[in-house]
Amino acid sequence: HYFIQSNLRMADEDERKLERSMDIMRRMPPQNSAKYLANLIDLCPTITEELLSAIDQPLHVSRDDLKQKDFIICDYNRDGDSFRSPWSDIYFPSIPDGYHPPIQLRVIEEELNSAFKLYTDMYYGDEALSSVYVWDIENGFAAAILIRKMLKGVINGCWDAINVMEVTERIGRPTHYKLTTTVMMRVLEKSEGCAAAMDLGGSIMRQKEEDMYSDNGHVVNIGPMVEEMENNIRQQIEGVYFGRTRDILNGIRSLANLSHKTPIPGFNNELSGAISKRKQAE
Repeated sequence: HYFIQSNLRMADEDERKLERSMDIMRRMPPQNSAKYLANLIDLCPTITEELLSAIDQPLHVSRDDLKQKDFIICDYNRDGDSFRSPWSDIYFPSIPDGYHPPIQLRVIEEELNSAFKLYTDMYYGDEALSSVYVWDIENGFAAAILIRKMLKGVINGCWDAINVMEVTERIGRPTHYKLTTTVMMRVLEKSEGCAAAMDLGGSIMRQKEEDMYSDNGHVVNIGPMVEEMENNIRQQIEGVYFGRTRDILNGIRSLANLSHKTPIPGFNNELSGAISKRKQAE
């Protein structure tokens, strides 16, 4: 009984550590998340695996030398120090025994990559990059749909969208789709000749679940779910985060002359006097 209770206490303590770590990471700028994650792992080594699997990191880009195409790299296509390309299904650098999806899932992966290439061009422009990775899970499969857009110039920006779809197939019943979307965004503006800069960054995560029949394949179900989710997040970022930024800026310096908003003391005194005389006359 002592050992059972001790293990339960350790599990509860690790769960509290994970919750607090996640709470900390939600308040940190995503561009420095790798550093903060490393610090948390040093502080809480017993929950290293949980932290690595629960905390999304900014996306990076590598090159498929065989297909001569760029692809996104992250934990979803990583095996050791190598990353699998969605275009050739080959690891770079090459490894002998890396994971490869079964033939049926590889076909779905290729279909999703083609579909989301068109989606990315339509919503993000030609400079954006997308990659989709599929792997098998119990009673179905999962897919990581990754999109990265960089904007360089006077204003530097980065948009990383990580859409993880879990597909559970059920005999005689609609297929269950669970979508978890995380968007990490950063905007950096630096005026010429000015040392100061505006650095705005943040992340947002949302989940959605739906049951749909998959008689016509999974792509026709996954695509609209991701599209709707990303559109909703885009509107939330514009309305909430940038709305708050405008409120703060207006509180610092208003565009309108504040004298029009502040009542003039002399006018107030004259109005009060006129009201008092009228009451006395009545």
